[in-house]
Amino acid sequence: MRILALAACAALAACTQSATVTPELEAQWSGTGLYSLTVQDLAGSPQDLSAYAGKVTLVVNTASQCGFTPQYAGLQELHAELEGRGFSVIAFPCNDFGGQEPGTGEEIASFCSDRYSVTFPVMGKVQVKEGEGQSEVYSLLGTKTGDLPGWNFGKYLVGKDGAPIQFYGPSTGPDDDDLRKAIEAALDDAMTRDRRVV
Repeated sequence: MRILALAACAALAACTQSATVTPELEAQWSGTGLYSLTVQDLAGSPQDLSAYAGKVTLVVNTASQCGFTPQYAGLQELHAELEGRGFSVIAFPCNDFGGQEPGTGEEIASFCSDRYSVTFPVMGKVQVKEGEGQSEVYSLLGTKTGDLPGWNFGKYLVGKDGAPIQFYGPSTGPDDDDLRKAIEAALDDAMTRDRRVV
């Protein structure tokens, strides 16, 4: 039974949902980048994502009671290492998958701080799945990439201009070589463009 449960968990983790990209959604998000949106933080206060314009970000749907929750540690290491180069992890807690993020904003903040010493921004809990109530962030990212997370800890690498570069499933950890190379390439590209502007 344990082997079957682990196999089921692995299958769920590997899964990525295809976003339904309708002409209406394409029109809604045409020319719009992530950094044009406003979201809520864990206390319910508005947070303008334009604060991250000019940065490379890794947007992650997180949960406190998931088998992938220890990825918080790797995400914090990645954030701390690259923050000075114009990089940030941005977490969006989500209770869509297995009910694995039931906590309040205050409980999530305490968990992230006490357990993993998280310093990257953790926003308010959102709905990732398609349908009524879906977060604008995930509607935009799903429309632009055609992919939505099928489980907790899906990752979107987003460029300096707010356009998503690539989606990575939950089984791609923060220390994954391909992910790291893609982040480095995005940072290098951002630095090159900065030099051209100057």
